[in-house]
Amino acid sequence: MTQLVFITGASSGLGQALAWRYYQAGYDLALAGRRISEIESWVNARGISVERFQIYSADVSQVDSIVAAGMDCLQRQGVPDVVIACAGFSTGMDTSFREDIDVMARTFATNNVGMAATFHCFVQPMAERGSGTLVGIASAHGIRGMPGHGAYCASKAAVISYCESLRGELRSSGVKVVTLSPGYIKTPLTEKNSYSMPFLMAAEDFAECAFRAIQTGCSYRVIPWQMGVVAKLLRVLPNALFDRIFAGRPRKPRSPGHM
Repeated sequence: MTQLVFITGASSGLGQALAWRYYQAGYDLALAGRRISEIESWVNARGISVERFQIYSADVSQVDSIVAAGMDCLQRQGVPDVVIACAGFSTGMDTSFREDIDVMARTFATNNVGMAATFHCFVQPMAERGSGTLVGIASAHGIRGMPGHGAYCASKAAVISYCESLRGELRSSGVKVVTLSPGYIKTPLTEKNSYSMPFLMAAEDFAECAFRAIQTGCSYRVIPWQMGVVAKLLRVLPNALFDRIFAGRPRKPRSPGHM
């Protein structure tokens, strides 16, 4: 029986890389995103069989939008075997600017509330079936707070904690919860970064590592492994030393409209 993966953020970057890896593994695709035309162009360029995918228009920052897409998927394609909440928003912020408080709200609406809303439709059907995997895409930036990255780092730290909570809640249901924390991955989100990005990884390579981690049902994984080592070191670094090391690091640029 063909398996199904539901992926948000499928209009670019990690979402498309993961979709392609799952397609190659024989999965049918449920692709959700805001930019439908870009998803359509991508599936056509890849030569993906029309019998093996459905596209759902959804903005994960709008709860009703992504919930409607999930319900539509259940009606049209059935209960997915894997759900990957890949949609994300990232930009710099400066708390001294009023407009950047709105940036933080948008970041959490997408990266956190949007993730919970993505999983919402599938938790009960998966639990009733006794199987399934929910995958939250966090970030290595969720380990420590980087200057200028307040909204993004905080949102990804929240992803890690949320998925950990959900994993405990679903432990006896047969539904697995996997948290993946990418380091620097070459995507449209990272192209604008002006600072160094150690261990920068191609999106396709990330997708391969992520696929293997999800298949094995690991609870938490930092990708690439080198960034995992760095993350462990950062976790135990004393605050005074951490502050001194990162004090001069370039800040993540604020949104163009807020410059």
